[in-house]
Amino acid sequence: MRLSWAKGLALVGAALILCIGWCWGADVAAQEAFGAEANPTGDPVGGGPGYRAAVTEAAHRAATKAELLTALEQAVAGEVIFVQGAAEIDLTGEKSLVIPGGVTLASDRGRNGSAGALLFTNQLETMPLFATGGENVRVTGLRLRGPDQERRESAYVVPNSRGIHAAHPRLEVDNCELWGWSHAAILLTKGATPAHVHHNYIHHNQRSGLGYGVCLSEAEALIEANTFDWCRHAIAGTGAPGTSYEARYNLVLENASSHSFDMHGGADRKDGTDIAGDRILIHHNTFKAVSVPAVVIRGRPTEKAEIHHNWFLHTDAARAVVQTNATGNMQVYRNQFGPERVIR
Repeated sequence: MRLSWAKGLALVGAALILCIGWCWGADVAAQEAFGAEANPTGDPVGGGPGYRAAVTEAAHRAATKAELLTALEQAVAGEVIFVQGAAEIDLTGEKSLVIPGGVTLASDRGRNGSAGALLFTNQLETMPLFATGGENVRVTGLRLRGPDQERRESAYVVPNSRGIHAAHPRLEVDNCELWGWSHAAILLTKGATPAHVHHNYIHHNQRSGLGYGVCLSEAEALIEANTFDWCRHAIAGTGAPGTSYEARYNLVLENASSHSFDMHGGADRKDGTDIAGDRILIHHNTFKAVSVPAVVIRGRPTEKAEIHHNWFLHTDAARAVVQTNATGNMQVYRNQFGPERVIR
């Protein structure tokens, strides 16, 4: 039987459409990215050498404690305080040093081989070392070392420390190294929405029962392209209403004493609810700490939790992502598991 020209053309067209669709789908599948290596920011995960958004021009320059304290008192919105890269400033005994609204506190981590200025304290009770004094504070290119890198046996028998505490909008912490803070390297509380924590190396914040890289309570943050290691929780939230975060392109290295990304629920707060924050988006992260779960959501988010396109080195998917105390409002899909990167 002979086909008409019209029918023949229709069949050829249909075949072409199927071929194009299949090829496009295969191309999309080939381009689909998982884990922190998907990093599209143009800057290295963890910051350091190659980080492009370095600050060099400054209204205030400091190389000593006295110069830094004077600059913090004098700086106004729109100005930069630059701490010389070779400086090592002992701030032991100081606490709640206010960075005025609109001010950038900077050094040169990763630039021309510099490790960045080191600001540190040896006083165990330092809650916090730095605090925001208004909106639009930026901390960039610095090393902030706290007084306690140990796990210890109890959260509160020994006094605690925090690196940076924000209660004002639009804090940005980028290209820094932060370690040795027994409670949290960065704490974001009510009023700090939104915040941006990116391209940092955050490690050895691991006090038993505490030990957070980034901790949120009634605040929202974008947490991206950081390297975490030796934290009890790299990211943690109290889960109180108003607490949300998006974590993307982060690398969690092998060492941890508890799960890496966390959101507390009502059972932890003992408030009679099962609420675990509002919105949790966890995608394109790499989790190498296989001795602990990667993500634990300890209740039910009021909006949603979506966990996708991560690479978990865990071979057991049920151990990698866990929801406890409640179920619902959580989707886990299109992640890779194990060294073989099996998609589930």
